[in-house]
Amino acid sequence: MPAELSPWLDWLQEQPKLYAALCACLLIFVAWLANWLVKALLVRGVHRVLGATAVGQHIEDNDQSVVRRLSNIVPALILSSGVKLIPELPTALVTVVENVSHAFIVVTITMAIGGVLTLINTIYQQRPDAHRKPIKGYLQVVQIVIYAIATILVIATLIDRSPLILLSGLGAMAAVLMLIFQDTLLSLVASVQISSSDIIRVGDWVEMPALNADGDVIDIALHTVKVQNWDKTITSIPTKRFISDSFKNWRGMQESGGRRIKRSLYLDQQSVHFLNNEERQRLYRFNLLEDYLVKKRQEIDEWNTKLEEAGKEPVNTRRVTNLGTFRAYVQHYLQRHPGIHQDMTLMVRQLAPTAEGLPLEIYCFTNTVAWAQYEGIQADIFDHLLAILPEFGLRVFQAPGGADFREWHDSFGQRASAQLRQLDEEVI
Repeated sequence: MPAELSPWLDWLQEQPKLYAALCACLLIFVAWLANWLVKALLVRGVHRVLGATAVGQHIEDNDQSVVRRLSNIVPALILSSGVKLIPELPTALVTVVENVSHAFIVVTITMAIGGVLTLINTIYQQRPDAHRKPIKGYLQVVQIVIYAIATILVIATLIDRSPLILLSGLGAMAAVLMLIFQDTLLSLVASVQISSSDIIRVGDWVEMPALNADGDVIDIALHTVKVQNWDKTITSIPTKRFISDSFKNWRGMQESGGRRIKRSLYLDQQSVHFLNNEERQRLYRFNLLEDYLVKKRQEIDEWNTKLEEAGKEPVNTRRVTNLGTFRAYVQHYLQRHPGIHQDMTLMVRQLAPTAEGLPLEIYCFTNTVAWAQYEGIQADIFDHLLAILPEFGLRVFQAPGGADFREWHDSFGQRASAQLRQLDEEVI
């Protein structure tokens, strides 16, 4: 030791409080320096080794990575070991610093383990089949168990008691803990059932009217499932509700490659009639109906010929209707439509008449599941059918509106005026 420092050291030893304060400051500086060096060397080394891998990329993107958290253990160890070497410190203060340092180490290790679990989930989500078997809920259960154990260890460290003493008291608190973690346990069971039964996946379109949820699943966690609705709002649904409540999953439709069209045209029943020869000849202009009309004509002629041979009345003869011809036209139109899936159910059927008219239902599937394209195909089909209806002598039923009443009023007024003028002329 240099001779120049001896007087200063002798003087400091004569000032115990100042000497203890300087030693404490020096210990804190050494702990900070060690923390800086570990982060600078260890973190850079890990990044250099794993930087080209997916794990390294995620570590670099996270400022609070596992390595950074673990590097905070070094200053805690230095403080807990070095505080004993500082003279003239109260025993109680040394004990407090040691216990707090040890508790900090436990918390740091716990946070690092939580970061590892988060990193595992992040890397797992990069797999193409991750949406089928999400592991986020299971990892959250592991985190809860680890945090519970860490809490016991931290409390035991701070009060300087054995953790076994605290664990022995948990038996009496089992009922209370079951009540506190009731939602967690129910969510855990629901997560296991959802994963094992493959009920929902990330990316599924689900619809749960009871909770006003209608959109894509964007996250499946232990306690909640997040659904982004079509209006871009997000609904958080308790995981257990997917087991206890009913909901609709549109995954089957998306995987099938076709989306159903199930819509009816409501026809005015008074416009249904038999086709006369002129109307039937006019319908031969439709390429889609040529084969149908020829086949139907042959079938009806054969029937009517047999009927005449039996001496039956002409009223019993079979004739072609405009509604049946239109139904055949729609069937052939859908069979040749490029946007309709021809390998799925395709039919045009009549439903029971209602007060709103006679429903003619179109039941088929598009060859795409994209929402915008599906709506475009459906709209094009019904645009065409509504526009072509008058060619068959059919009318669409709709409740009378203001314009209908005005037309009726005008025509009635004109007829009434004409009749009054005619009466006047007769009187004159």
